[in-house]
Amino acid sequence: MKRTSVGHLNSASAKALDVFGEFWNLLIIRSIFMGVTKFEALQMDLHISRNILTDRLSSLVEAGVLEKIIYNQKPKRFEYHLTEKGDDLFAVMSMIKAWGDKWLMDGSQAVSLVHNDCGANFAPQLTCCLCGKLVTGINDLSLAPGPRWGGQTGWDSSHEKLMD
Repeated sequence: MKRTSVGHLNSASAKALDVFGEFWNLLIIRSIFMGVTKFEALQMDLHISRNILTDRLSSLVEAGVLEKIIYNQKPKRFEYHLTEKGDDLFAVMSMIKAWGDKWLMDGSQAVSLVHNDCGANFAPQLTCCLCGKLVTGINDLSLAPGPRWGGQTGWDSSHEKLMD
């Protein structure tokens, strides 16, 4: 069953969740990041029904997160690859994985991400793009109105005091 859309809200978070917030979408994206790109392989990897996988893949292609590439003409078979928009989800996916490893897997990992350059286990961190300092939580940041400020952001009226 499809969830109600929240894309009408004037919020980047809501619009993003409309694209990848459904749990099957995130699991499909995770599998494709790990190199599982063919329909049948995705179905086996995720233990997902064909109709749900077809629907989710179609929505991710329509959203521009995946591209559908023919690898066999007869019968027609497709692979799914991340677009640039899809590749940009790596930071989100690695943060979700790190959170799950810490809080839901007793600190142990089913799969480790290893940095190719140095061989260390990869642990994602948020840093400021200008000064390079580590950002550990919302208390390290302030809110400021952006160009699309106004109406249904979820912050407009209830959080005005945070921006004084």
